[in-house]
Amino acid sequence: MRSWLSPLVLIAIIGVGGGFIAGGLPAGIAGVSTLGLLAAAATLSAVALSARIRDLRVVVPALIGVGLAGAGLDWLGDGPGYVVAYMALVGLALLAPRWAALLAGTPVVAAVAAEEAYDAANPAATSLAVLSAFGFLFTISELAAVSLDARHQAETLLAQEAAAGEARERAAALAERSRLARDLHDVLAHSLSVLAVQLEVARLTAITSAAGANLVGQITGAHKLTCIGILNARRALAMLRDDDPPGPACLPDLISETAAALGIPIALEVDGVPYALDSDAGLMVYRVVQEALTNVAKHAGRGVRVTVRLVWASGGVEVSIVDSGGDGTDIGLPSSGFGLTSMADRAALKGGRLRAAHADDGFAVRHRLPWSGRHERGSGGGTGSSQHGRADFRVCPTGAGARGRRPEGGPRRPVHVA
Repeated sequence: MRSWLSPLVLIAIIGVGGGFIAGGLPAGIAGVSTLGLLAAAATLSAVALSARIRDLRVVVPALIGVGLAGAGLDWLGDGPGYVVAYMALVGLALLAPRWAALLAGTPVVAAVAAEEAYDAANPAATSLAVLSAFGFLFTISELAAVSLDARHQAETLLAQEAAAGEARERAAALAERSRLARDLHDVLAHSLSVLAVQLEVARLTAITSAAGANLVGQITGAHKLTCIGILNARRALAMLRDDDPPGPACLPDLISETAAALGIPIALEVDGVPYALDSDAGLMVYRVVQEALTNVAKHAGRGVRVTVRLVWASGGVEVSIVDSGGDGTDIGLPSSGFGLTSMADRAALKGGRLRAAHADDGFAVRHRLPWSGRHERGSGGGTGSSQHGRADFRVCPTGAGARGRRPEGGPRRPVHVA
């Protein structure tokens, strides 16, 4: 409202001042008074229509002063000073409440009416004409104010309706995802759990019945694959129930679950001060660790030990998964061969690099993701917050009842999980 009212008032004051200058300023004290009233009207208009000043206790008196200055200009120069008074009345009607605007505009209307009627041949008719003109202008301004208020209310209601619609859609999507998670849990996870139990019974039966080592190894491999499938199914179900994808903050849960389910000793080391990654980058770090640990379970054999190291540096984040190599027993489980290849392709799209190769007696996977400049120092995975190098993990959607806390920033913090 002020954005278009301010130029109108400025044009009116400049026009009145130009009219006085073009027609010649009054002589003596009247000329000085005319310049003073013009300056006062300009100053008070700037105060009343400033975007920084919203207090009506300042705005309303300033507009009254502008109106009275316009009446004074009309008195001194017998010119178009009343136009400034009109603009002041418009400002009162648009910016002040209705009854406050009527009361504040009364002295302005009275001053202009008195000036116009002073030298008029018919003072009553002149005063009535002034009152009618001011009444018409005030009514039009009030209608404009009501229209603007209605527009703002309509925009607010539309914004609220849009937000409510988004909330309803989000709630419906979460409800559908929860339903799918329950159905998948009832069918897939339950079936896999029963299969794992049956395979373990078959393995023990094969051992007690002195079956061949080849058969025992195949049953053991199938049991291990089933355990891996149960873990992955639980994590997928947890992601369906949770709206935030897992990230580096969830690595302690991932490692503890994997170590407990597959019997693999895993150590987690964290260097540096964590900072926030976007959801895609955080999920990529998590998936690399998950895929690497799955490969260790499939191919390393018994007696393997794993170290997961997460390094937060100024140039980016690097995660490495290094295993010591097992005894070669029960290796050779089937693999698609596309897990780490897919991760490497996704890392390249984010400007990162993934390397997988033999290291000593084991295998090493290293993934480096450069810092894109959109991360916030002090929190990891976009899921926590920190102050002065301290950060907490949130609860991560990696399994039922999983809990984990992020190690504090600073030097290496090893966490061993047996």
